[in-house]
Amino acid sequence: MVRVTFTANLERHLSVPAADVEGATVREVLDAVFAINEPLRSYVLDDQGALRKHVNVFVSGTQVRDRGDLSDAVRGDADVYVMQALSGG
Repeated sequence: MVRVTFTANLERHLSVPAADVEGATVREVLDAVFAINEPLRSYVLDDQGALRKHVNVFVSGTQVRDRGDLSDAVRGDADVYVMQALSGG
């Protein structure tokens, strides 16, 4: 199973507990998480289904390259981290 963890700053908006799901690509993994927690989708993906501008996803420590189709491969024992970038100054 793939372990998907979200940064705590998303907790301001909704509950985002870590989830263990199946999937061979980032898209499949995220869709499995959204099946459990549908409101989370709009915080992570834009209306075209791509990662939002200020969201980064890492698979076992490597940032995903395909931010549109989310086709990066995910091994069955991977850790996936979804991070919302903070801005300001």
